[in-house]
Amino acid sequence: MKRLLLALLATGLALTGQAQVRNEIHVPDLGGYTTLKCDFHMHTVYSDGRVWPTVRVDEAWREGLDAIALTEHIEYRPHKDVTGHHGRSYEIAEEAARKSGILLIRGSEITRSMAPGHFNAIFLADCNPLDQKDWHDSFGEADKQDAFIFWNHPGWDSQQPDTTLWWDEHTEIYDNGWMDGIEVANGIDYFPEAHRWCLEKGLTMLGNSDVHNPIGMDFDFYKGEHRVMTLVLASERSLAGIREALDNRRTIVWIRDLLIGEEKWLHELFEKSVQVVDVQRGEGSCTITLQNTSDFPFHLKKTEHDKSFEYFRTYTIEPQSRHTIRVRFPKDYQGEGKINFRVTNLLVQPGQGMDYSYTF
Repeated sequence: MKRLLLALLATGLALTGQAQVRNEIHVPDLGGYTTLKCDFHMHTVYSDGRVWPTVRVDEAWREGLDAIALTEHIEYRPHKDVTGHHGRSYEIAEEAARKSGILLIRGSEITRSMAPGHFNAIFLADCNPLDQKDWHDSFGEADKQDAFIFWNHPGWDSQQPDTTLWWDEHTEIYDNGWMDGIEVANGIDYFPEAHRWCLEKGLTMLGNSDVHNPIGMDFDFYKGEHRVMTLVLASERSLAGIREALDNRRTIVWIRDLLIGEEKWLHELFEKSVQVVDVQRGEGSCTITLQNTSDFPFHLKKTEHDKSFEYFRTYTIEPQSRHTIRVRFPKDYQGEGKINFRVTNLLVQPGQGMDYSYTF
């Protein structure tokens, strides 16, 4: 016990010493809201994670996040030497979060076999009442506290080895008002079925890391990788602002190069990230210069267009970069021209990118 705690303390102190440089994530604010970077699913030694709770705060601060939730398993706590009630990791991390400015959300993971599988309840007042033998009672206790409840990793192959299915138990949970959202992305996985269910059933789309190891073991930041996160369009930078945004489904999921959300938010995200800074039209050609001020890449693919126009088939607008598109057309062309493409990594439907056009 003493040896484990000393090792954890050393790890925590080492990581805290590194927490002097914050990597700000450049993402535009949308619709008059503030875009907050959030991760609502992670673990520490108080369930089956491998780090002390304060380390999660330090990691989030360094990576430029605004809010996190520590969601320890209610039913699975393999580190027998680490004791305490179900909300203990939150209590340990609370002071570090306050000092660093990270918004810390109290949560727990209801951990059951399929069905219903694993669910997170966040914005809890007390995690302990969720420790019930029957999963119905666990959900009921979370509902009594007006928790925000979401289905974790619905396509996890350990529980759904062949096909990602919606079970009768999920219909019961949904009909009882016990399902507010679904993770459409978890760790390195995107679940198109969950994306479709969110659109069809009016549920909030979430993307979370579900990190258990030190975060640097799962994502190689030196190669430009980032943790999966939920971009929350909040009326203010506060717990209340986040909760209101989640209740009203104002989220975008960011996993690898993919951005997943409602089309109106993705459309505005693209327009505010990529601006036309110059247009030069000459005889038989036009050059359009774009500036990407965000930290997102955008992958473009040409769609239906005037066959007399010649321009790229595919194109990547890199983050924080300037790009030029050159369009050729007949020298005697005098009208207004339009180039059409699909932004293939802005997913408005499962597997479907967002259409966009430029006019010159």
